[in-house]
Amino acid sequence: MGVLTNTPLVDLPAQYDTMRAEIDRALAEVVESQRFVLGPAVEAFEEAVAERVGVRHAVGCANGTDAIWLVLRALGLGRSDEVIVPAFTFFGTAGAVWNAGLRPVFCDVDAETFNLDADTVRACWSDRTRVVLPVHLFGQMAPMAELLELAHERGARVVEDAAQALGAWQRTPGGETAFAGASGTAGTVSFFPTKNLGGFGDGGLIVTDDDALARRLRRLRTHGGVSGGRYDAVGVNSRLDALQAAVLHAKLPRLTGWTEARRTNAAIYDEMLAGISGVLRPAVRSGNFHTYHQYTIRARARDRLRSHLRQRGLETGLYYPRPLHLQPCFAELGYRPGDLPVAEAACGEVVSLPVFPELGAERAKRVARAIRDFYRAG
Repeated sequence: MGVLTNTPLVDLPAQYDTMRAEIDRALAEVVESQRFVLGPAVEAFEEAVAERVGVRHAVGCANGTDAIWLVLRALGLGRSDEVIVPAFTFFGTAGAVWNAGLRPVFCDVDAETFNLDADTVRACWSDRTRVVLPVHLFGQMAPMAELLELAHERGARVVEDAAQALGAWQRTPGGETAFAGASGTAGTVSFFPTKNLGGFGDGGLIVTDDDALARRLRRLRTHGGVSGGRYDAVGVNSRLDALQAAVLHAKLPRLTGWTEARRTNAAIYDEMLAGISGVLRPAVRSGNFHTYHQYTIRARARDRLRSHLRQRGLETGLYYPRPLHLQPCFAELGYRPGDLPVAEAACGEVVSLPVFPELGAERAKRVARAIRDFYRAG
């Protein structure tokens, strides 16, 4: 008999139950219109996200990985050009670089936040570097001011992978609020169902203030076509479905409340896991607003801890078990174990705890107590 999971890592049915009528109504409107591909539902959602992030343009596409590919393709980069990518993140970031015909250069990460910073980027810069692609991992933004300064000095672009960080922000050196995706040349977002704002399937979006880039992106997502059967470039078929846009637009007003619930759950963990030898809680840099897509700790005896929690019906997640530079598909790039030690160590120590909005204080406390019990027992 399997272990009963009474505290899952994420609970999408519980979320749907809180707004079933609004979502069903939004879906019904699209069905009645029979406008399933792009059209008014997608345009309305794009406008709402652009306003929320504080940019002029939002361009929907099929998924977050396509969003990265589309931006890199639209920038007109050459096949010898390099894109700096963190070694500790989801595979899709590097896969999009590779599939755009570019060379991913894997970079180590900060040991506390798991994000790129100027020092780690500088260490792997070359004269072929054209793009820095920071991932705002687990819902906390990378240090954009220092990355933008470094890239500007060296004539490169910064493209933000904000797949896990819609709604996150940080204070700029001038004291302004910069939302995830809005500082670089462009930012990319994923609406995979388990994201903080998730659809009923795949979906993605690009945000930018660059008018010309936005025009190219809209063409590339529809095969590169302009009008009248004319194609100025070879693009792809990567459009955000109207049904997905309707679901996401219905959910968007709830995002602020869901984020606050995640932050409340994270605060419970922060308090109850403090002082445990063998556990490092997430570090939040000054000026950052963390949205906690994941609450990820570094844990001694990580695998035994996960087994201990699983036996108590407490599900955890493992993001990510193998660093990107050591993935077999990138073997020809020549990386070896030990090349990026911080990322490699993180892969052996991290574990993500349930932090979804519907978790509630009691279940969060139960998870934290089970972790404390594990380390007390030695």
